[in-house]
Amino acid sequence: MLLLFKFEKKYWETNNIKCEFIGHPLLEEDDSSKIDLSQFIDKNKAIISIFPGSRKSEINTLMPILLDSIKLINKKYSDLKYIFHAIKSQKKLVNDFLISTDINNCEIISDEKIKKYILKKSVFAIAKSGTVSLEISNNKVPSIIIYKMNVINYFIIKMLVKIKYANIINIAADKMIIPELLQSKCNPKNIYETVSSYLDNPDKMNAQVKNTETILDNFKTKNLPSNLAAEYLRKLISQ
Repeated sequence: MLLLFKFEKKYWETNNIKCEFIGHPLLEEDDSSKIDLSQFIDKNKAIISIFPGSRKSEINTLMPILLDSIKLINKKYSDLKYIFHAIKSQKKLVNDFLISTDINNCEIISDEKIKKYILKKSVFAIAKSGTVSLEISNNKVPSIIIYKMNVINYFIIKMLVKIKYANIINIAADKMIIPELLQSKCNPKNIYETVSSYLDNPDKMNAQVKNTETILDNFKTKNLPSNLAAEYLRKLISQ
């Protein structure tokens, strides 16, 4: 078994399953080519990247909450621009939510290369719980994690999954480094207050970035994960 995270190794080896840690491909270095971002970046506004999810059900649940959060944030800050990162198949759905409001400082992007560069330019991120949090942390962007699902499904998962946290950074650290606003905590007021607590406190943002970097160091390898995976598979085939 090829493992993305080093801390997984002890669990599989306890059950006598041969495994190898190769690192996470999301942490590989990105393409360094330049991309024109002038249509998205306003020099007078700081960017907050928002990741509303990739599934239709997630977007339908989270977009109204996110938009109401933005309305609250906009009452306090006038120098922000929100860029929604959407997959191409869900771009229209996200855009339909955006055009249904009177918020005028939001944009939407779906091009993967542009999304990466926008993220690097962001001062903060709000993301649906998932592996995108690794990419956000790897780009040294402070963030919060949100998620909300059907109550019945949530309780079923809670019974089956015995972990304290939803975010992989927090799981690896065994403590809350990145705030998680899940279920009833995932509401406009909590998102507004949590985001504000970071925007008003640069030291708090820097501390989160520093703590996540420490965790990410344990996720990385000296060689590229793709090369390590290929090397390990060649060894298996030649046996």
